[in-house]
Amino acid sequence: MAIVIGVRFKKIGKMYYFDPHGVEVAPGQHVIVETARGTEFGECVMGNTEVPEPGLVLPLKRLVRIATRADHEIVESNELHAREAYRICRDKIAEHGLEMNLVTVECTFDLNKILFYFTADGRVDFRELVKDLASIFRTRIELRQIGVRDEAKMLGGLGICGRELCCTSYLEEFQPVSINMAKEQNLSLNPSKISGTCGRLMCCLKYEHEVYAELQKQTPKLESLVETPDGRGTVVSAQMLRGTCRVLLEEGDGTPQQFPCSACVVLRSGKAKGRLAPAAAENAEEPRPSRRRGREPLAERPEEEPPAAVPSEEKTHRRRRRGGARRHRPAPEE
Repeated sequence: MAIVIGVRFKKIGKMYYFDPHGVEVAPGQHVIVETARGTEFGECVMGNTEVPEPGLVLPLKRLVRIATRADHEIVESNELHAREAYRICRDKIAEHGLEMNLVTVECTFDLNKILFYFTADGRVDFRELVKDLASIFRTRIELRQIGVRDEAKMLGGLGICGRELCCTSYLEEFQPVSINMAKEQNLSLNPSKISGTCGRLMCCLKYEHEVYAELQKQTPKLESLVETPDGRGTVVSAQMLRGTCRVLLEEGDGTPQQFPCSACVVLRSGKAKGRLAPAAAENAEEPRPSRRRGREPLAERPEEEPPAAVPSEEKTHRRRRRGGARRHRPAPEE
């Protein structure tokens, strides 16, 4: 077991483990820690806790100190510096004519590096842009291309539900979302209704997916042949959340009846075939016709006479030589 603390560098972001180095840290306190990209300012979200060593990536970075008033002033100064860097970088992008959209700028605590986040449709050659920025800020410059989901997470906004975006308010990591999740929930496949502000499928499609996947196993599909307490019938509609389905009985008055899904036994899943007519039932026992349509059975096909043999004297002998044209051998003299 190892004693660690959990630190988060953004309001909604991933939590990282650090070695407290013998210092007692309470949740909510701001700390200065060492990271792979230099000294960083973060917030402790998990105090000193014992964690099994197999679940850690050793060696852990250590805690430098608990943040002081001077550290908070440095962070405020860095935010002003990042805003100025954003304005300069946006002007340089327009000057070079690059097809890229600058999203946000971040500075490390010790100003050892400035990170510029941008979006673009494809790859962008920003080597000249990096040279100009490095000559202006006299520090390490890093440009990172991000996706539209990360852009929405950084900028924030409101969803179609009227609430703050999930990725901005509490969603720490993005979960994979597919169109099959909307199909299983019987939602409209209109892209404008199932897409979020970022233009991708809404993250909330994932929230109830497991429940719908479990209910789908208990709910018969449409047009399935089922056995109900009142007889056989075909499923015409189903409500998974209520656990009921409407069945059109074979021996009913033509009005669909509602039954619990647990009371229906599926005889054939999916589109059910109706009972055969009397004439079709009689012909069902007859052997199936040959699959060769428009042709007579092989046994009844008349035998064809073999082609007559051609005398050897009447055959024209031809021989092809490599790299040359065909030549006729002269006929023998009589």
